[in-house]
Amino acid sequence: MPASSRNGTAARRPIALIGPMAVGKSAIGHQLAQQLGAAFVDTDVVIVENHGTIPDIFAARGERAFREIEARTVARVIEEAGNTGTVISLGGGAVLDSGTQQLLRRCTVVYLECDADTVSERIARNSGRPLLAGDAMGRWRALFATRQPVYERLADLVFDVRHGSVTDLGHRLEEALREYAAAQTAAAEPVAATKEVEK
Repeated sequence: MPASSRNGTAARRPIALIGPMAVGKSAIGHQLAQQLGAAFVDTDVVIVENHGTIPDIFAARGERAFREIEARTVARVIEEAGNTGTVISLGGGAVLDSGTQQLLRRCTVVYLECDADTVSERIARNSGRPLLAGDAMGRWRALFATRQPVYERLADLVFDVRHGSVTDLGHRLEEALREYAAAQTAAAEPVAATKEVEK
């Protein structure tokens, strides 16, 4: 459900944005949080602030050490978010950790869906991603093929980000979250009514 916003929409669960590298989780997440009047946390930024740059971590300690740091960081961020509407952006591979998958049950999970064409220009402009060294788009496609089923399985909501500006996507995502929250509320009402009758 969406976070408390300027127009009075209430929510109790953090909103976790998942999806592949370069899909726009940070930009869209920041935009959404601004619209909702909510806090925004980018877990990659938290990692950099506490442990140094991600390429440096990979170079000095390897991917396994990075994934351990990432899992601890995500756990702390979700714990600190508690029953709020904090918008959280997760790194592309964070969802592979089983502990993270369990913690995401506390959140409304949004999978930002895209394709290779959507991200190709962004990846070309940013050569600092250690997992995309060499054939960047080939590596991206291989990682996406592995991770896509996990994104789809964990998602409460799948949101297409292939078309539109960040501002437009932020507003469309806010509306999609409102519709999702309304559907969840409507689905819960018959159950609550049944329990009341059984008393």
